[in-house]
Amino acid sequence: MKINEHYLELEDSYLFSTVARKQREYQQAHPEKKVIRLSIGDVTLPLAPVVIKAMEDAVKEMGSKATFRGYGPEQGYDFLREAVQAYYQGHGVSLDVDEIFISDGAKSDLGNLLDIFSLDNTVMIPNPVYPVYQDTNIMLGRQVIYAEAGEENGFLPLPDPAVKADIVYLCSPNNPTGAVYSREQLAAWVDYAKKNDAVILYDAAYECFIRDDETPHSIFEIEGAKECAIEVCSFSKTAGFTGTRCGYTVVPMALVSGGTPLNHLWLRRQTTKFNGVPYIVQRGAAAVFTEEGQMQVREAVDYYRENAKIMVDGMKKMGIWFTGGVNSPYIWMKCPGGRTSWEFFDYLLENAGVVGTPGSGFGRNGEGYFRLTAFGDQAETREAMERMIALLS
Repeated sequence: MKINEHYLELEDSYLFSTVARKQREYQQAHPEKKVIRLSIGDVTLPLAPVVIKAMEDAVKEMGSKATFRGYGPEQGYDFLREAVQAYYQGHGVSLDVDEIFISDGAKSDLGNLLDIFSLDNTVMIPNPVYPVYQDTNIMLGRQVIYAEAGEENGFLPLPDPAVKADIVYLCSPNNPTGAVYSREQLAAWVDYAKKNDAVILYDAAYECFIRDDETPHSIFEIEGAKECAIEVCSFSKTAGFTGTRCGYTVVPMALVSGGTPLNHLWLRRQTTKFNGVPYIVQRGAAAVFTEEGQMQVREAVDYYRENAKIMVDGMKKMGIWFTGGVNSPYIWMKCPGGRTSWEFFDYLLENAGVVGTPGSGFGRNGEGYFRLTAFGDQAETREAMERMIALLS
């Protein structure tokens, strides 16, 4: 027996595990102090009433022999796929139902999609980056190169014609930086992918935070993207499904390699290695797309958008460089005083009782930066910013 030695190339601890451990140790040492978490991107508001009602009805169906359901279609029930199809149509994107696959969340598919690609492919990921993109490729031993991001390009790297990649990860609105690609910038990436016979794995998990009519919600709003992109999205931030688990992935029929549609490969992969999302969860997810559901989840997203605005206003008061917070739930701030990311983490925790995420955990270019999220309680978000302003102004 031999292990997959590529796992030994990974960091010893997952970033958020280290953050949680440090917070726990501090809390144990200072039980009298209130610690406010603005670190992990987990939602805090409950599921929408229309979602709860749909799931309750589905539970009752499962309790009757006449309406009980066992194994469902691995690619998802048509009632949910058709709801997703209609949602895309609302953004001017026409999809076939068979191009839509229901998943247990974006994180799973962003790693599992690699099953349909050769290990010989070179993968390009932004730096800094959501760790899952990098780690899932390291686990397989695939070559990884980086699209360098920094203040000079607003943490929105654009393609370099001199650099060749076969698979490109993009995320907009971006995690961790909160930066958002424009239509023209996405068109540049689509052009790059088509010229290099590459595929873009596009993470649209935070598209619900976009309110600017000029900013694309989907990469498929860009002409030619169906020929070179796969889009992954989630109900986690859209509708608070972080613990309920549901998402969807779009693999267009027009995306073909060597005469083989990638859609067929993904369908084969899913029917072999995935048993589908529970019927009860899919009924809840479908309710999100009803008129009532859209109103209710928009209210929740607006609550988090207000949190982001509170943090944006705080950054401006402190005179700290930052990006994000507009069309995005993340603030990406420069660590004051020339501190490293982990030095600022410790300083902020010790002196303000506020927990964020060190930027260095997202890659080399994240050193010296710090991520805050808008997914907390609003009163606590205000208090956290008051503490930071008092400490850092």
